[in-house]
Amino acid sequence: MSQKIIIAVTSDLSTDQRVHRAALTLHQNGYEVMVTGRKLNNSFEVNRDYATKRFKLWFNKGFLFYAGYNVRLFWFLLFNRADIILSNDLDTLLPCFIISKLKKSMLVFDSHEYFTGVPELQNRPLQYNVWKAIERFVMPRLKIAYTVNQSIADLFKKEYHAEFGVIRNLPYRLKIDYDNDKTALRNQLGLPDGKFIFILQGNGINVQRGAEEAVLAMQYVDEALLLIAGNGDVIENLKQMVSQKNLSSKVLFKPRMPYTELMQFTQCADAGLSFDKDTNINYRYSLPNKLFDYIQCGIPVMASNLVEVKKIVAHYDIGITIDHLTPLEIAKRMEEMMKNDYKLRMWREHAQHAAAELCWENEQQKLIDIFRSIAN
Repeated sequence: MSQKIIIAVTSDLSTDQRVHRAALTLHQNGYEVMVTGRKLNNSFEVNRDYATKRFKLWFNKGFLFYAGYNVRLFWFLLFNRADIILSNDLDTLLPCFIISKLKKSMLVFDSHEYFTGVPELQNRPLQYNVWKAIERFVMPRLKIAYTVNQSIADLFKKEYHAEFGVIRNLPYRLKIDYDNDKTALRNQLGLPDGKFIFILQGNGINVQRGAEEAVLAMQYVDEALLLIAGNGDVIENLKQMVSQKNLSSKVLFKPRMPYTELMQFTQCADAGLSFDKDTNINYRYSLPNKLFDYIQCGIPVMASNLVEVKKIVAHYDIGITIDHLTPLEIAKRMEEMMKNDYKLRMWREHAQHAAAELCWENEQQKLIDIFRSIAN
């Protein structure tokens, strides 16, 4: 009988690419895999090679959501066999830890971010203290854990003396003809062909991620379009801002969509934006998924000057980082990028070379090695 792994996550399985890649890799390597998540009213259907279980909850945000999910997850784990439980992020860790002790299952922890450093917990001491208490209780007791970059791994080691490996959130290698003209695809997707397109994508376009500044920057940029593709807490505010500033001809919104469709829009862009702000410890050491999606699509990057982001942009020389995220500074750098044909060509070439290295096909061996070590 193959080992059974239950993977727990609070996200929507239809759009969580990191969890899907991990589950598919483990399934392809002979494990029996089941992934638990949540189902929203607007969730896409999922058709996976592995088993899935999605909880439909009465509440979809705040304390009642997390409490409801953790209770459902606890009972599900209690009555389902699992040789290994893979907990994704702090918001699933407590029930996974308790069940692993009760049923003597092996617990593996995948931290997608520095959870207690997210901006949503700033100025909310009660919620912060609850999550921090769970973190302090479980973290020192973890035997196998990994996270998305070395900076966060170092934070956990310093705080809890816990050893964390690093498995970066890299996408699968995209099969793209980089030399192919974008005109036909732009026409198919309803995008203008004569404008320089900057894209800001993701399922977490939230506060303090620079979206507002990017929109306001478009007041000062001509012959360009800002394409915002995805969803998040600030989308409605951004739409109001576009209306108030008469920017509807310069800013285009596309709703959340399946990953393969999103990548078509990203391929059509001329440059990708990533503007997380250094306002909290989680963003300071973040390495956004969108950065690697831009690389796979072979487009240059304009990003905020964060520790891990700057390492990637500078090492592969794929674009520029900005120290001051003001609308005027962003607009200035946009104009500079648009007018520098030589550097644009160079950054595109470098991104294409980086795409061959920064892909899941290369990174997945780290995951395989961890689970093989458990079996041994």
